[in-house]
Amino acid sequence: MRIFSRIAVAMAAMASTVAALPAVAAPGKLPDTMEQRVAACIACHKANEQGDAFFPRIAGKPATYLYNQLLNFKQGRRHYPMMTYMVDQLPDAYLREIAQYFSEQHAPYPPPAPTSATPQMIERGRVLVHQGEPARKVPACVACHGQAMTGLAPAIPGLIGLPRDYINAQFGAWRNQKRKAHAPDCMADIANRLSDADVAAVSGWLAAQPADPNARPATALPQPLPMECGGLPTQKSDK
Repeated sequence: MRIFSRIAVAMAAMASTVAALPAVAAPGKLPDTMEQRVAACIACHKANEQGDAFFPRIAGKPATYLYNQLLNFKQGRRHYPMMTYMVDQLPDAYLREIAQYFSEQHAPYPPPAPTSATPQMIERGRVLVHQGEPARKVPACVACHGQAMTGLAPAIPGLIGLPRDYINAQFGAWRNQKRKAHAPDCMADIANRLSDADVAAVSGWLAAQPADPNARPATALPQPLPMECGGLPTQKSDK
Protein backbone atom coordinates (compact mmCIF):
# COMPACT_ATOMS: atom_id res chain seq x y z
CA MET A 1 0.00 0.00 0.00
CA ARG A 2 2.87 2.33 0.76
CA ILE A 3 4.20 1.88 -2.78
CA PHE A 4 0.83 2.80 -4.29
CA SER A 5 0.62 5.81 -1.96
CA ARG A 6 4.02 7.00 -3.11
CA ILE A 7 3.04 6.55 -6.76
CA ALA A 8 -0.15 8.51 -6.18
CA VAL A 9 1.77 11.32 -4.49
CA ALA A 10 4.33 11.40 -7.34
CA MET A 11 1.61 11.49 -9.99
CA ALA A 12 -0.18 14.30 -8.15
CA ALA A 13 3.05 16.27 -7.95
CA MET A 14 3.71 15.73 -11.65
CA ALA A 15 0.21 16.83 -12.55
CA SER A 16 0.53 20.02 -10.51
CA THR A 17 3.92 20.73 -12.12
CA VAL A 18 2.55 20.27 -15.64
CA ALA A 19 -0.41 22.48 -14.80
CA ALA A 20 1.97 25.21 -13.67
CA LEU A 21 3.92 25.19 -16.95
CA PRO A 22 3.08 27.97 -19.41
CA ALA A 23 0.94 26.94 -22.33
CA VAL A 24 2.98 26.02 -25.42
CA ALA A 25 1.71 27.65 -28.57
CA ALA A 26 0.74 25.34 -31.41
CA PRO A 27 3.38 25.28 -34.15
CA GLY A 28 2.68 27.75 -36.91
CA LYS A 29 1.99 26.55 -40.41
CA LEU A 30 5.00 26.85 -42.70
CA PRO A 31 4.48 28.79 -45.93
CA ASP A 32 4.15 26.56 -48.99
CA THR A 33 6.87 28.19 -51.09
CA MET A 34 9.70 26.78 -53.17
CA GLU A 35 12.18 28.40 -50.82
CA GLN A 36 10.68 26.45 -47.93
CA ARG A 37 10.52 23.24 -49.94
CA VAL A 38 14.19 23.41 -50.93
CA ALA A 39 15.39 24.36 -47.43
CA ALA A 40 17.32 21.09 -47.26
CA CYS A 41 19.14 22.02 -50.48
CA ILE A 42 19.92 25.52 -49.26
CA ALA A 43 21.40 24.12 -46.05
CA CYS A 44 24.38 22.89 -48.09
CA HIS A 45 24.23 24.93 -51.32
CA LYS A 46 23.81 28.31 -49.65
CA ALA A 47 22.90 30.79 -52.36
CA ASN A 48 25.08 33.56 -50.92
CA GLU A 49 28.26 31.56 -50.52
CA GLN A 50 31.06 30.49 -52.82
CA GLY A 51 30.74 26.84 -51.89
CA ASP A 52 33.45 24.30 -51.17
CA ALA A 53 34.91 21.09 -52.55
CA PHE A 54 31.74 19.14 -51.74
CA PHE A 55 28.86 21.61 -51.98
CA PRO A 56 29.26 24.05 -54.86
CA ARG A 57 27.22 27.19 -55.33
CA ILE A 58 24.35 26.30 -57.67
CA ALA A 59 22.51 29.63 -57.66
CA GLY A 60 22.32 31.15 -61.11
CA LYS A 61 23.36 28.03 -63.01
CA PRO A 62 21.26 27.35 -66.14
CA ALA A 63 18.06 25.46 -65.37
CA THR A 64 18.60 22.58 -67.79
CA TYR A 65 22.11 22.04 -66.48
CA LEU A 66 20.82 21.80 -62.90
CA TYR A 67 18.01 19.49 -63.98
CA ASN A 68 20.50 17.24 -65.80
CA GLN A 69 22.65 17.00 -62.67
CA LEU A 70 19.67 16.03 -60.52
CA LEU A 71 18.90 13.32 -63.08
CA ASN A 72 22.54 12.20 -63.07
CA PHE A 73 22.41 11.69 -59.30
CA LYS A 74 19.07 9.91 -59.57
CA GLN A 75 20.18 7.63 -62.41
CA GLY A 76 23.67 6.84 -61.13
CA ARG A 77 25.90 8.90 -63.42
CA ARG A 78 27.00 10.98 -60.43
CA HIS A 79 27.63 9.52 -56.99
CA TYR A 80 26.97 11.23 -53.67
CA PRO A 81 24.72 9.26 -51.29
CA MET A 82 23.04 12.30 -49.76
CA MET A 83 22.06 13.69 -53.17
CA THR A 84 20.87 10.31 -54.43
CA TYR A 85 18.73 9.86 -51.31
CA MET A 86 17.17 13.31 -51.69
CA VAL A 87 16.22 13.02 -55.37
CA ASP A 88 15.52 9.29 -55.68
CA GLN A 89 11.76 9.53 -55.10
CA LEU A 90 11.13 12.96 -56.64
CA PRO A 91 9.14 13.07 -59.89
CA ASP A 92 10.63 14.57 -63.01
CA ALA A 93 8.38 17.64 -62.98
CA TYR A 94 9.46 18.49 -59.42
CA LEU A 95 13.15 18.16 -60.34
CA ARG A 96 12.54 20.71 -63.09
CA GLU A 97 10.87 23.06 -60.60
CA ILE A 98 13.85 22.82 -58.25
CA ALA A 99 16.27 23.48 -61.10
CA GLN A 100 14.26 26.46 -62.29
CA TYR A 101 14.13 27.93 -58.78
CA PHE A 102 17.90 27.86 -58.27
CA SER A 103 18.58 29.15 -61.79
CA GLU A 104 16.70 32.33 -60.85
CA GLN A 105 18.73 33.04 -57.69
CA HIS A 106 21.50 35.60 -58.20
CA ALA A 107 22.97 36.49 -54.83
CA PRO A 108 26.30 38.39 -54.90
CA TYR A 109 29.47 36.34 -55.05
CA PRO A 110 32.11 36.56 -52.33
CA PRO A 111 35.61 37.74 -53.35
CA PRO A 112 38.03 35.08 -54.61
CA ALA A 113 39.70 33.06 -51.88
CA PRO A 114 43.49 33.36 -51.42
CA THR A 115 45.35 31.00 -53.73
CA SER A 116 48.71 29.24 -53.67
CA ALA A 117 48.86 29.13 -57.48
CA THR A 118 52.01 30.74 -58.87
CA PRO A 119 51.88 33.50 -61.51
CA GLN A 120 53.16 30.97 -64.05
CA MET A 121 50.31 28.59 -63.22
CA ILE A 122 47.77 31.40 -63.45
CA GLU A 123 49.08 32.41 -66.89
CA ARG A 124 49.03 28.81 -68.11
CA GLY A 125 45.47 28.53 -66.91
CA ARG A 126 44.48 31.73 -68.72
CA VAL A 127 45.90 30.36 -71.97
CA LEU A 128 44.04 27.06 -71.64
CA VAL A 129 40.78 28.80 -70.73
CA HIS A 130 40.94 31.23 -73.66
CA GLN A 131 42.91 29.30 -76.29
CA GLY A 132 42.85 25.62 -75.35
CA GLU A 133 45.52 23.21 -76.54
CA PRO A 134 44.83 22.37 -80.21
CA ALA A 135 47.71 19.88 -80.44
CA ARG A 136 45.94 17.68 -77.87
CA LYS A 137 42.45 18.49 -79.14
CA VAL A 138 41.63 20.42 -75.97
CA PRO A 139 39.17 23.21 -76.81
CA ALA A 140 39.25 26.53 -75.02
CA CYS A 141 36.95 26.59 -72.00
CA VAL A 142 35.32 29.76 -73.30
CA ALA A 143 34.27 27.89 -76.47
CA CYS A 144 31.58 26.12 -74.42
CA HIS A 145 31.23 28.03 -71.15
CA GLY A 146 31.08 31.51 -72.75
CA GLN A 147 33.60 34.32 -73.03
CA ALA A 148 32.78 35.49 -69.49
CA MET A 149 32.79 31.88 -68.24
CA THR A 150 29.28 32.39 -66.85
CA GLY A 151 27.81 29.43 -68.74
CA LEU A 152 25.45 29.08 -71.66
CA ALA A 153 21.71 28.77 -71.31
CA PRO A 154 20.05 26.41 -71.03
CA ALA A 155 22.48 23.60 -70.22
CA ILE A 156 26.16 24.59 -69.79
CA PRO A 157 27.26 25.80 -66.34
CA GLY A 158 29.30 28.84 -65.46
CA LEU A 159 32.69 28.18 -63.87
CA ILE A 160 33.49 31.59 -62.44
CA GLY A 161 33.02 31.71 -58.68
CA LEU A 162 33.69 28.01 -58.07
CA PRO A 163 36.39 27.14 -55.52
CA ARG A 164 39.61 25.63 -56.75
CA ASP A 165 39.23 22.41 -54.74
CA TYR A 166 35.80 21.75 -56.26
CA ILE A 167 37.07 22.22 -59.83
CA ASN A 168 40.02 19.90 -59.17
CA ALA A 169 37.69 17.32 -57.62
CA GLN A 170 35.40 17.31 -60.64
CA PHE A 171 38.25 16.83 -63.08
CA GLY A 172 39.35 13.90 -60.93
CA ALA A 173 35.84 12.46 -60.90
CA TRP A 174 35.63 12.58 -64.71
CA ARG A 175 39.02 10.94 -65.05
CA ASN A 176 38.11 8.18 -62.61
CA GLN A 177 34.63 7.71 -64.13
CA LYS A 178 32.98 8.68 -60.85
CA ARG A 179 31.16 11.46 -62.64
CA LYS A 180 29.52 10.84 -66.00
CA ALA A 181 27.12 12.53 -68.37
CA HIS A 182 25.00 11.36 -71.27
CA ALA A 183 27.19 10.08 -74.11
CA PRO A 184 29.23 11.46 -75.70
CA ASP A 185 30.74 12.58 -72.38
CA CYS A 186 32.83 15.47 -73.68
CA MET A 187 34.12 16.62 -70.30
CA ALA A 188 35.45 13.15 -69.51
CA ASP A 189 37.33 13.22 -72.82
CA ILE A 190 38.77 16.67 -72.11
CA ALA A 191 39.76 15.78 -68.54
CA ASN A 192 41.75 12.80 -69.78
CA ARG A 193 43.62 14.95 -72.31
CA LEU A 194 44.87 17.38 -69.66
CA SER A 195 47.90 16.81 -67.45
CA ASP A 196 47.73 17.24 -63.68
CA ALA A 197 49.63 20.51 -64.06
CA ASP A 198 47.11 21.75 -66.63
CA VAL A 199 44.17 20.93 -64.37
CA ALA A 200 45.84 22.80 -61.51
CA ALA A 201 46.49 25.76 -63.81
CA VAL A 202 42.90 25.95 -65.04
CA SER A 203 41.42 25.65 -61.56
CA GLY A 204 43.91 28.20 -60.23
CA TRP A 205 43.02 30.76 -62.89
CA LEU A 206 39.27 30.24 -62.55
CA ALA A 207 39.26 30.49 -58.77
CA ALA A 208 41.31 33.71 -58.87
CA GLN A 209 38.80 35.58 -61.05
CA PRO A 210 36.36 38.00 -59.41
CA ALA A 211 32.74 37.33 -60.37
CA ASP A 212 30.56 40.10 -61.78
CA PRO A 213 27.40 40.16 -59.61
CA ASN A 214 25.36 41.17 -62.67
CA ALA A 215 26.70 38.42 -64.90
CA ARG A 216 24.25 35.90 -66.32
CA PRO A 217 24.66 32.82 -68.55
CA ALA A 218 25.14 33.65 -72.21
CA THR A 219 22.29 32.95 -74.59
CA ALA A 220 24.44 32.17 -77.65
CA LEU A 221 28.05 31.51 -78.62
CA PRO A 222 30.07 33.21 -81.39
CA GLN A 223 30.79 29.78 -82.89
CA PRO A 224 29.13 26.34 -82.70
CA LEU A 225 30.32 24.07 -79.91
CA PRO A 226 33.75 22.61 -80.73
CA MET A 227 32.67 19.06 -79.95
CA GLU A 228 29.50 17.05 -79.47
CA CYS A 229 28.34 16.72 -75.88
CA GLY A 230 25.53 14.51 -74.63
CA GLY A 231 22.58 16.04 -72.82
CA LEU A 232 22.88 19.37 -74.64
CA PRO A 233 20.28 20.77 -77.01
CA THR A 234 21.51 21.85 -80.43
CA GLN A 235 23.16 25.25 -80.11
CA LYS A 236 23.21 27.94 -82.72
CA SER A 237 25.87 30.63 -82.82
CA ASP A 238 25.00 34.30 -82.62
CA LYS A 239 26.34 34.94 -86.11
